[in-house]
Amino acid sequence: MNKKSLLIKILPVLFGFFIMGFVDIIGIAINYIKVDFVELSDSVVNMLATSCFLWFLLFSVPTSMLMNKYGRKNIVLLSFIIQAIALGLIFLNYSYTSILIIFAVIGIGNTILQVALNPLVTDVVASNKLTGTLTLGQFVKAICSFTGPLLVSFFVLNNYEWKTIFIVYSVISLIGFIWLISTPIKENTENIKRVSFPSILRLLQDKRLLPFFIGILVLVSVDVSINITFPKFLLENNDIILTEAGLGNSVYFFARAAGALLGGILLMSISEVKFYRVSVWLALLGLILMLVFSHNVWLVLLSVGLFGLGYSNLFAIIFSLSMQKFPKKENEISAILIMGVSGGAILPPIIGKITDMTQNQSMGIITILIVWLYMVWLTKKIA
Repeated sequence: MNKKSLLIKILPVLFGFFIMGFVDIIGIAINYIKVDFVELSDSVVNMLATSCFLWFLLFSVPTSMLMNKYGRKNIVLLSFIIQAIALGLIFLNYSYTSILIIFAVIGIGNTILQVALNPLVTDVVASNKLTGTLTLGQFVKAICSFTGPLLVSFFVLNNYEWKTIFIVYSVISLIGFIWLISTPIKENTENIKRVSFPSILRLLQDKRLLPFFIGILVLVSVDVSINITFPKFLLENNDIILTEAGLGNSVYFFARAAGALLGGILLMSISEVKFYRVSVWLALLGLILMLVFSHNVWLVLLSVGLFGLGYSNLFAIIFSLSMQKFPKKENEISAILIMGVSGGAILPPIIGKITDMTQNQSMGIITILIVWLYMVWLTKKIA
């Protein structure tokens, strides 16, 4: 495949990673919803994350089965349409119940997208470029995540509703649909086997895969929890307002974008295992410094930036290593690992309960730090 042909095919696929990043708006959205519905406690409002991310557990395997029948590209296109519709629904009815339903539909669309898009990359690039390309995809996703809170702050400061971001995302989803449907991609249909829940469970019994699956659970639970907790952490410990605290998430996602871009370059020549180990310890350092400098806005922003740098490439590394260990089973492995994204439904409600009980957002960061120790332990298994 020549460079021009590769570029034509890879660009709309990478744009899919941008659309994948829409789900990260849930963090700052929950903070604004908490303001709009003041009667809601942290534990209740954080259930919105569960409403969104639970579907990664329930829909990942069915999506893999649909991929086998209808193809990866068609399933990605389906996800764009689902997200475009769901993102526009929030303006029709704005209540806690309706938001729970809307976030659930967004979660379903994003589940379908994440399961189908990563294997679609294997139909566009060579296997020796897979890790670098997936890392580049995470960079594109992080750009979306980085700009989301900035756009929300822009809308609020210019007297628009914060929810305007959902209309913007809906339109972008439709653009992604038109771009990808007009791009010819030949899918590799060799060695595709029937996928079922029993076959997925059998793969999870493999001692090589289970630690990676749990790693994805932890990665996403920590990411969603930071996304939700960090603005509250800034508000509690510093004299700032919500629009300013929300920009803290942009610092986090900017660091992830920069880290993914740097990782995409370095991973072409550096061992994935070595890169993983350095990244995990850097992220741990960021969490510790976040607590140490909690009352200094600039230093705590630097700390969350360090965490974002460390975090930025771990998902792509685990995903790539898993696919390399199980060649010819990309659909199944993608389904299993994206089931792990349901981790985003687990930790936020727990942190909400802890912060409700203690009235201290620092306890949320401490909980995240404790959970992160699994990623440190995984350094022994990743080789």
